[in-house]
Amino acid sequence: MSSSAVAPSPTSTSPLAPSIVAEKREHARAVEVLVDRAFGPGRFAKSSERLREGNSKLDDCSFVALHEGRVIGSVRLWPVVVGDKPVAFLGPLAVDADERKHGLGQALVEAACEAAAKAGWRAVLLVGDAPYFGRVGFSAEPVSQAIMPGPADQRRVLVKALVEGGDADLVGPIRIA
Repeated sequence: MSSSAVAPSPTSTSPLAPSIVAEKREHARAVEVLVDRAFGPGRFAKSSERLREGNSKLDDCSFVALHEGRVIGSVRLWPVVVGDKPVAFLGPLAVDADERKHGLGQALVEAACEAAAKAGWRAVLLVGDAPYFGRVGFSAEPVSQAIMPGPADQRRVLVKALVEGGDADLVGPIRIA
């Protein structure tokens, strides 16, 4: 999966639609710049960041969107556990401000979830907007008893099962695997 491209979002009508590819080492700096622009320095105070610090991203499940060789979108997944159940943690998802409203963020999330399923993960967890992520199958109910570290709005903790029952019994603290 790391060398293959994922088809661009079906909502894209541009003949020069961005390609979604596995993130490589040479994309790392551009991804950091994009995420900094999207979230600002306040992102380091978020509880989600506690699950990324000292953790290693899942290389086969992390993607960038490229347009003419430039990184315009990114999504990363990280290994965490809820209680004792391993799941993949999604974030951050970032899309260049000029490229939003074209379905690119959704396409990145779908690519990451598809890769996570192929890699054998049972579910993908994130902290985000339920109306946005609900469109791609995320829900709050199965993780109502999962507890984010630090101050967090627990209603924004969402999960998507990748296998039958993959979102079952996700109870307890969420921590780095």
